[in-house]
Amino acid sequence: MYKLFYALKSASMGMRVLLEEIGAPYELLETSVESGKPRPLEQLAINPNGWVPVLTWDGGAMYEAAAITIFLCDRHPEAQLAPAVDDPARALYLQTLVYFSNSIQNAYQLTYYPDRFADSPAEESSAVRRGARRLRETWTIIDDQIGDNEWVLGQSFSAADIYLFMLTTWLRQAKGHPAIDEFPNVRRIADLVVQRPSVQRVYQPWIENPEY
Repeated sequence: MYKLFYALKSASMGMRVLLEEIGAPYELLETSVESGKPRPLEQLAINPNGWVPVLTWDGGAMYEAAAITIFLCDRHPEAQLAPAVDDPARALYLQTLVYFSNSIQNAYQLTYYPDRFADSPAEESSAVRRGARRLRETWTIIDDQIGDNEWVLGQSFSAADIYLFMLTTWLRQAKGHPAIDEFPNVRRIADLVVQRPSVQRVYQPWIENPEY
């Protein structure tokens, strides 16, 4: 039994999709991503940052979405959500997940949490603008990487496609973000991923209202 500290509008939603795809039993532990709201002590004991996702299981616990993705896919190879360690596609899989985490997610942080990157409130608008530009730069890299591939890694669906979809749901033009239509290959894959039953279940609030 996995336990997932969970909040809407966060990366924990993508991790829940992974658990649904794997078919493993899991329990959601509600928490928050809003500043100033308390977090469960068990969550903070694992991740003192107070962020989600946080995953626990008998004998272990971890945080960071990309790390959880790699862990779950390797622990459940029968789900066929990741290339095996000796598969030539493994390198691109790992590279893409780390790029998603280190580059695209960091760009989002600049726009959602500009106070973390500015010395004063007066400078926060500059961080937001830089984050929006960085989102366009990083999504363009991924769009070009995908090219004519059916999926992120080629012809096979993988956890990288779930992660991509998760990140696209955070795009908000009201924050100055680029529109997803600027990245046609990203949009094409996101439109395929959203049709999966696991995504329909988890992302129903976003499907009904992308600005929720």
